[in-house]
Amino acid sequence: MTVFLTVVTVLIAVPGPSVLFVVSRGVALGRRAAVSTAVGNEAGLLVQVVLVAFGLGEVLARSLLVFSILKFAGALYLVYLGVQAWRHRKRLMVEEKTPASAGRPARVFREGFIVGVSNPKGVLIFGAVLPQFVKPSAGNAQVQILLLGLICVLIALVSDATWGLLAGSARNWLARSPRRLSVIGGASGIVMVGLGIRLAFSGRE
Repeated sequence: MTVFLTVVTVLIAVPGPSVLFVVSRGVALGRRAAVSTAVGNEAGLLVQVVLVAFGLGEVLARSLLVFSILKFAGALYLVYLGVQAWRHRKRLMVEEKTPASAGRPARVFREGFIVGVSNPKGVLIFGAVLPQFVKPSAGNAQVQILLLGLICVLIALVSDATWGLLAGSARNWLARSPRRLSVIGGASGIVMVGLGIRLAFSGRE
């Protein structure tokens, strides 16, 4: 278990697309939105863990078509969110003054969930890492994968939420200037578009 925790903590701690997405939400919409995004993203990862336990990881590894469909769906959604963030970057100051409409938890949770569940990299990583720590003598392999995956999701939640809270705290400084907030809103949009493009052109290695 110590080796497993070390491996997954290192993999999760290295900032990747999910961390950058949560950070961009935190800076643009605040700490509450960042945490909601992280929870949504990890809910998507939890779905991936269940799918891996029941064999989808192997399907994605073998089927270029299935992998590509899922990959491009996630990429297009990220680009869409990025374009929307860029278009509405000047509204961030208005949203700062109207908390009820700023970063609605249900909305940002849904966005985080879609990004998390549609990223095929997570499925492939889970499919490659989790089975290595399954012990035949310990019982049902699917149950073991589900439990190990749940541990991964919890670690990812703590990591992503921490990044998001730090980014959201920086928003307080940014909120003092409408221009700063507008710039960071546009930058978060560019980051998300970049993540979408990166995902679209990523392979299965």
